[in-house]
Order: sequence, then structure tokens, then C-alpha cells
Amino acid sequence: MPSQTEIELQAAAFRRLQKHLMQDRTDVQNIDMMNLAGFCRNCLSRWYQEAAAEKGIEMGKDESRELFYGMTMAEWKANYQTDATGTQQEAFKKAFAENVGKE
Repeated sequence: MPSQTEIELQAAAFRRLQKHLMQDRTDVQNIDMMNLAGFCRNCLSRWYQEAAAEKGIEMGKDESRELFYGMTMAEWKANYQTDATGTQQEAFKKAFAENVGKE
């Protein structure tokens, strides 16, 4: 079992990652993250939701996304999301199947 300090450091690192993705690099598209790294902001919000469920906390997909994004998905898309190219969409199908579809 991790020590309390380790848990606090992990939480701080997560918060920094979240800030980086939500404030510092809003230009990086989720589809590019998924295609290159196998995860994106939506994955992180889903993992947030799964962690809540493990603790017996009910949380829907929209709620977890709003907690992670700090805004609704509609707001995020309107402010930051760009249209994906055909090449990005094809790469996403493969990345999604390999990284999300197998879970």
C-alpha cells in the first residue's frame, strides 16, 4: 500500500497533467492524443469515473467529463475542438480498437 506522501505526490502529478491538458495545451486535439499515445482527455475522465465507482460513488460519463474538463463537453468542443481529417479518423479507429475496445 502506498504511503500517504506517495498518494499525495501521485495526486499532484495528476492535477498537473490535467492543468497541462486543459489550460496549457488546449491546442492538442484528443484525436491526436489517442492516435499517438492511446489515451486522451476522454479516457482520463473515464478513468476518473471508474475510480469513483471503485469507491462506491455513482458518477455518469457527462459528470466525470465535466469534472475533468472543468466545463461541459459542448463548451470544450465549441472552444477548442477542430474537425478531424480523414487520416486522423482512420488512425483513431485503429487506436480506439487497440486501447479502448480491448478493455
